[in-house]
Amino acid sequence: MATAVFARAPFASDPTVTRGRRFAEPESPSRSAFRRDCDRIIHSAAFRRLAHKTQVFVFHEGDHFRTRLTHTLEVTQIARSLARALRLDEDLAEASALGHDLGHPPFGHAGERALDQCLEGFGGFDHNAQTLHVVTSLERRYADFDGLNLTWETLEGLVKHNGPLTDRAGHPIGRYAARGLPRAIADYSRLHDLQLWSYPSVEAQCGAIADDIAYDAHDIDDGLRAEMFRIGDLAGLPLIGDILRGIEAEHPRLEPARHAHELVRRLITRMIEDVIVESRRRIDTLAPETADEVRGASGAVVGFSPATAKADRAIKDFLFPRVYRHARIMRIMGEAEELVHRLFAHYVETPADLPADWLGGLPAADAAGRAVLIADYIAGMTDRYVMVEHTRIFGSTPELR
Repeated sequence: MATAVFARAPFASDPTVTRGRRFAEPESPSRSAFRRDCDRIIHSAAFRRLAHKTQVFVFHEGDHFRTRLTHTLEVTQIARSLARALRLDEDLAEASALGHDLGHPPFGHAGERALDQCLEGFGGFDHNAQTLHVVTSLERRYADFDGLNLTWETLEGLVKHNGPLTDRAGHPIGRYAARGLPRAIADYSRLHDLQLWSYPSVEAQCGAIADDIAYDAHDIDDGLRAEMFRIGDLAGLPLIGDILRGIEAEHPRLEPARHAHELVRRLITRMIEDVIVESRRRIDTLAPETADEVRGASGAVVGFSPATAKADRAIKDFLFPRVYRHARIMRIMGEAEELVHRLFAHYVETPADLPADWLGGLPAADAAGRAVLIADYIAGMTDRYVMVEHTRIFGSTPELR
């Protein structure tokens, strides 16, 4: 049976009229500009390292728990599903999803907290800004430029993963209102204006909501697998309670593992279907004719309905104390933060222990530049490599179990 082919929506991003790359390159004869971005991200060193970076559970706790890489692949699948239903450019949605976590340091948010404290007085550490720094500077694979030289559209999607960063006058808003824009974002946008005041493309918005859906589903799955709660504990949550009742009616006495998988599968499906219906409603109201009309809108055009947004919040509120703030996770992540702090302090005091290709940038850097360079090095490490390096330098490392 032939697969239906839908005409691209007028507000979808068009790879033939992209705003381009910072460094001009010949077009590929076989791939669109956005497909090329996907491929460059997949072949990057930062993408490979996601396989050994913590999502919630550190790498050695079990082969079945998510890593940053498996999370990224799940987000990518959901983003493509949304883009296909909304008649968007699937490659751009995929690029936004594939690259969204490249700036995460080892040990997830624990590593980010530690590096943020290490860089206090030097602008702090922000994983979103680090993602931009990775794809525009730290990846060094090409003879003609640093970074991956991604298209403007992919870069804006990575930077504006959570929406606009400034108002139209350039004043930081939201999470950046108090501390200001991270230096990596501000510096790059002066060279290649990413319009930080606007929303990103519809494709990038698909990547952002896909991140939320994947988090809800896989953290429930991992939390059940780690026995941090039982499936019955979820029955009072909106949306999930309805799904569980449906499973019980159709499959009474279903074994626990299948029960959990059926819940996760149906939750993802229900959330995707909700986003499609709600986003079509918002798009019909706005009636955009171009991608730029979406960027200039007063709000996101991709999102949950009010009822599902409430359910999403309830799921996250349920998971927060039971998974993210579980006593075992907090103890392990506290130890992980200490590893990062100790490595950073050691490299500041003994920079000769940095690899030769990182040492070259130290002599010309001021104190802030040196601190940022060391943070860049640590941020690129995997969980496993932090532990190996800590043992090499200090002789031992906590087991983080």
